[in-house]
Amino acid sequence: MEYIKIVKIVKLKRKLLLATIIFTTLLFFVVRPTHAQINNKAGVHILHTGEIDDAIALLKINPNTEKAFVTIPLSLSDINRESDWKLFFKKAEQYKIIPIVRLVSEFDGKHWTIPTRKNITNQISFLSKFDWPQDERYIIVFNEPNHRSEFGGQLDPAEYTRILRFTADWAHTENLNYKILPAAMDLAAPNGPLTMEAFTYLNLMLKEDENIFEKIDYWNSHSYPNPGFISSPYRTGQNSLRGFQHELNFLKKRTDREFKVFITETGWLSNTLTDHWLDYYYKYTAEQIWSDERILAVTPFILRGDPGPFSGFAFIDRHGLPTKQYYSYQKTFTE
Repeated sequence: MEYIKIVKIVKLKRKLLLATIIFTTLLFFVVRPTHAQINNKAGVHILHTGEIDDAIALLKINPNTEKAFVTIPLSLSDINRESDWKLFFKKAEQYKIIPIVRLVSEFDGKHWTIPTRKNITNQISFLSKFDWPQDERYIIVFNEPNHRSEFGGQLDPAEYTRILRFTADWAHTENLNYKILPAAMDLAAPNGPLTMEAFTYLNLMLKEDENIFEKIDYWNSHSYPNPGFISSPYRTGQNSLRGFQHELNFLKKRTDREFKVFITETGWLSNTLTDHWLDYYYKYTAEQIWSDERILAVTPFILRGDPGPFSGFAFIDRHGLPTKQYYSYQKTFTE
């Protein structure tokens, strides 16, 4: 009798194991995002209009490419370079590249100045001169104001809220389908004399105007693999590659809105520790994190940043040659 029970138990376990294997296999094929789904979000962050050709090469953009994204800053001095921007938009249309334009103020030698309303209206008027390659025109309203150096040497959520509100109202009245993204926060910044913790900053924005996030159309996130820009993609904290999830959860609780998000900065710092893992890191992140259906685009920072403080993130080095970053990212999205 005991022997028969054991046999039955063994047979039952085998059936359960077989069912588990079949279910897991089916789950892998059903849940695992397709290459097309991932590739459809691919992009890169550039600094100048002339880098669009390098972006085309990195992303292997061709007539069969559905779309690709480029995040690019528009400084106040760029308003005097109309011909360069006209060529940029022409190539963007030709190669199905969707620009995400980040407004930039002036650097006074110590920090980025707080923009005036005149600065903002001039920049939007400038952008309105061009034919964009898609119906929606994405504008980011400046950058990481929870850093003093990025916002006139001040930590002033109330003032940034007023600037965001004015920019959104002005852009939306242009009737050109501008879509507003707020400045991304540095999700790894602590509270201190130079920086303010991201959610502390966002809460103070809501204190200034409880409806401020009704003014924006999409969320904007800088979800880096912190600490140190070298962490594995398995981390789940606020300062990890999944930082955008923390932000979207916060917004859901505070506004009851379900936002789509653009990750306009992300990526690893290249060194002897990360270079060995970059292929795997990008592949895992693309399939397990960036496949989140709420993400519309991913534009890692930065295509060209060498020489300079961003050389460790650069996809192209100072000699114009592709780096390890370049090949690992390209392999993820184009092969």
